[in-house]
Amino acid sequence: MNLTFRFSYFGDRFFGSQMQPGLRTVEGEFIAACRRLHLFGDWREARFVTAGRTDRGVHARDQVCSFRTEMPDRAVQALNHVLPEDIWCTAWAEAPEGFHPRYSAVSRTYRYYFCPIPGDAVAMHEAAQEFVGRHDFSSFARVGDRNPERRVLDARVFEDGPFAVFEVTGESFLWNMVRCMATALERVGRGEADTEEIARLLTEPAEQRLPAAPPEGLVLWDIGYEVPFVPLPIDEKSRRYLTDRRRHHTLMAEVSALLAPAKKQPA
Repeated sequence: MNLTFRFSYFGDRFFGSQMQPGLRTVEGEFIAACRRLHLFGDWREARFVTAGRTDRGVHARDQVCSFRTEMPDRAVQALNHVLPEDIWCTAWAEAPEGFHPRYSAVSRTYRYYFCPIPGDAVAMHEAAQEFVGRHDFSSFARVGDRNPERRVLDARVFEDGPFAVFEVTGESFLWNMVRCMATALERVGRGEADTEEIARLLTEPAEQRLPAAPPEGLVLWDIGYEVPFVPLPIDEKSRRYLTDRRRHHTLMAEVSALLAPAKKQPA
């Protein structure tokens, strides 16, 4: 049977999601757990594949993988008990014929968390609207030999406690695209750029792309499919880990907000 799983992870203890010899990666840990359960031997023969790669330090609320196994019940019942505490499955489905985690996705959503809030979040939201639609994102990504045009379906910036959150949904994204977009919006929030500059970079790409914002603020938030998934309970060890992380990040966010320069009041 071809199974697909939605799963989450914190990326700061991984050298990215893609397997790398001798390094701790998300794929490496997931495949190791499958092998311990004897779900498959060779990951290539099992056609193990994920929806996409995340860089070192990037987190995922909703990553997706699929693989073939002759023991689907064991996979569904036991994977969360065997995976390390910083990876946990949230849902599963029997993958339909022709399903591929990357190519069957109809949309992807990312969130970038700014802490402290970099100035004017309302101006950041207004500037983010320039990204919506099909544009040349050469100034906002590492393009290489790929088509620089991408279609963004929705974008917004909102405040959530001590954070400003940039949420963007698109059909697909280029390498470092969201983090470069985040850099542009942070500059808008600080008054160092404006909406017109973002619009200009989308119509007249610069020779050098914008620098990518730090990876720790980026979360792969959601991947859309036309496949119904069945929710899975989180394992207790991951639940405790998640609770501890929430407490830690809330405390760090509050400290960062306190140490941030006070907003200038109008004269």
